[in-house]
Amino acid sequence: MEKIAFLFPGQGSQYVGMMKNFYDQYEIARQTYEEANHILGFDLAKLSFEGSLFDLNKPSNMQPALLTASVVAYRVYMEEIGINPQFCAGHSLGEYAALACSGAMTFGDAVRITKRRGELTELIADEADGAMTIIDGADEEMIRRACEQVSTDTAWSAISCYNASSQYAISGHQDSIEQVESILLDQDAQTTPLMMSAPFHSRLMESAGEQLGVELANYRFHPFKWPVVSNVTATPYTEGGRITGLLQRQLSQPVKWAQTMQYLKKHGVTLTIELGPKNVLSGLVEMDKLGMKSFAYGQKEDRKALKELLDQAVVSRPRPTVVTKCMAAAVATPNRNWDQEEYQKGVVEPYKQIQQLQEELEAADQAPTTEQMKQSLEWLGTIFETKQVEQEERDDWFHQILDETGQYYLWNDLKVTTA
Repeated sequence: MEKIAFLFPGQGSQYVGMMKNFYDQYEIARQTYEEANHILGFDLAKLSFEGSLFDLNKPSNMQPALLTASVVAYRVYMEEIGINPQFCAGHSLGEYAALACSGAMTFGDAVRITKRRGELTELIADEADGAMTIIDGADEEMIRRACEQVSTDTAWSAISCYNASSQYAISGHQDSIEQVESILLDQDAQTTPLMMSAPFHSRLMESAGEQLGVELANYRFHPFKWPVVSNVTATPYTEGGRITGLLQRQLSQPVKWAQTMQYLKKHGVTLTIELGPKNVLSGLVEMDKLGMKSFAYGQKEDRKALKELLDQAVVSRPRPTVVTKCMAAAVATPNRNWDQEEYQKGVVEPYKQIQQLQEELEAADQAPTTEQMKQSLEWLGTIFETKQVEQEERDDWFHQILDETGQYYLWNDLKVTTA
């Protein structure tokens, strides 16, 4: 049995036309873009598919656009293959997609947060005279020495991403970055400046991180479906309460991606699936020869090969439905109502109705219809109300049910958040 990790890319994976094939082929992709369009107040799909590269690369556009592309890839994967991972990790911006797809953050909230994150980084890029560059073919010590050689109290550079054993990123002041590039080019390294980029994961981003922390404090997070490895610590989040602090620190501290890959390897991961438009992270897995198979779900040939591999390796098993998840939630929630008559009418009877519906579906070997799923959720709502389940716990259950069954847009007028 393969042990799977989902990987979500960051800046540099965007391109005009990304995910257009998914949008044309899958309703869930169209629904996901429609939600993002509504939240952002402009047509993100049109910008992603046929806008200018200049406009797409603006951080306040690029960040929600790449987030949405990754969530689309994840949702299509879950429809087409549906095998859960043991871990998730996202590179820089990709950490937001990892959190959304793990259920810890709703997709709608992730769109809002990444839009704000993009606005904050645009301000830093304009004001701080900062830059960011990818370095290939140099080791950590060479890069560190070059940064120390040119850095002063007023203009400095430092390693900002540990991508692989022979790929790093540096961030800092523009003049200092250019001097480091010149030194490393003379030592046969390769440099790739990131156009229109803020100096991510460096001290220049501390003020943006503080403002991002204020924004993050406005959101409520949910339980994780599976572990998400933090860029800052290269270990999984231990609880949702750490999300705000770690995402704030992520803007001004280096991305420990190579260390994250070592963590996954140490914990037995055998297969990585990159969920995004390109194959950047898959390339890093192969670059470091980690002994893990890597597939980029945004690439047609990789999708085909991955499906063939997993069809052979995994025995098909029934996926949960809204009806079965409602039954589980009804049983799992504590009761705080000791009026026997109310309990009989508001808990026992609706539970029996959900149970009977499930028995009928099993007998007919059918999946529930939209109306049957909505009815089950309404019965569950009655059970929650009668049991006097607290509102936050109700929201978490509804969020989990819709998220884990892929029914993100089943009940748009339901007053709960969905991923």
